[in-house]
Amino acid sequence: MSVFSGKKILLGISGGIAAYKTTTLVRLFIKAGAQVQVIMTPASKDFVTPLSLSTVSKNPVYSDFYNKESSDAKWNNHVELALWADLILIVPATTNTLAKMAHGICDNLLLATYLSAKCKVYFAPAMDLDMFAHPSNLKNLETLQSFGNIMIPAEYGELASGLVGQGRMAEPENIINFIERDLSNKLPLKGKKVLVTAGPTYEAIDPVRFIGNHSTGKMGFDIAEQAANLGANVVLVTGPSYLTPKNSNIKMIRVVSCQEMYAACHNEFETMDVAIAAAAVADYRPKNVASEKIKKSDANFSIELEKNPDILGSLGKIKKNQFLIGFALETENEIEHAKQKITKKNLDLIVLNSLRDEGAGFGKPTNKVTFIDKNFNIEPLELKNKEDVALDIVNKIIEHYA
Repeated sequence: MSVFSGKKILLGISGGIAAYKTTTLVRLFIKAGAQVQVIMTPASKDFVTPLSLSTVSKNPVYSDFYNKESSDAKWNNHVELALWADLILIVPATTNTLAKMAHGICDNLLLATYLSAKCKVYFAPAMDLDMFAHPSNLKNLETLQSFGNIMIPAEYGELASGLVGQGRMAEPENIINFIERDLSNKLPLKGKKVLVTAGPTYEAIDPVRFIGNHSTGKMGFDIAEQAANLGANVVLVTGPSYLTPKNSNIKMIRVVSCQEMYAACHNEFETMDVAIAAAAVADYRPKNVASEKIKKSDANFSIELEKNPDILGSLGKIKKNQFLIGFALETENEIEHAKQKITKKNLDLIVLNSLRDEGAGFGKPTNKVTFIDKNFNIEPLELKNKEDVALDIVNKIIEHYA
């Protein structure tokens, strides 16, 4: 999954010949999962049509403060446009537009929106080499960056004048790569390695039957996705589940039994910064597994069980600097049992579920949890979608490393 997935990108286009490349830029953003809205300066329409950009962005294109051709003269609210955006990209950023940005000149919808922005702003200069090198332009570039705006460097190459030099707007693919690298490097979990367990385990009785539970793995998968979206390299060890991770920063290891999950976790744990045990692991397994399907015969049938290894407890015993998070699913004396688990298993944080809470439990899209840290600070949360609960858990990791 790209860092652009779900991002709201406001693309500002000013009047330079490189504006013709912006349709490609819009398509690349959308392919990466972003939403795109476009604002054009009046001069930019000489180089690329609003119809082309509206078609590829699947959104109306804005240019004026109100639609002069409409009978109701609806106002295009520059403040709303600026607040909608997760980031603004201005391309091509001509000498004229750069000067207006640097000095607060507000004579079109794009400039008004830029001056109202609270999000990150990127700009890609595009002009002839002598204009680019002029002291006034270089001063404007310096001023804009001092405001916190991020410049995508102009490239060296053939220019519209026929000259060759610096001033050519970066190619759309290079713009995408530049912003992607910049966003990725600033993600709060960049460089962190996170181990997540998910799903049930199946403990074989014979080649056909098993002991298992109703866990779908959704909670663990959502935690893995949220951690990866915030920059972490994630190893997801999952029992049987129909789910598949979306983010390319997630390495998935599929297992079936508790013993397989135990081995996979111990193989990865030493190099991890964080481990989150969200799997619903079977506490017991059949002592003897039949090599053939057991035939139905007697009216009563019993299976001798033996205890499975405690994956979370074993990780707690060997942890060094890892931030270790466990889950507890309780039906009575929830808080006290969770506190005991923190101490017994050497946890930094426990996520407590109660089956008595409406909307929580296996197979549901929502969850209601209580955080308890190693100092026994208790933080109950409201009923939320599992994706939001997962983000709350990941934010605890971010707080730990802040």
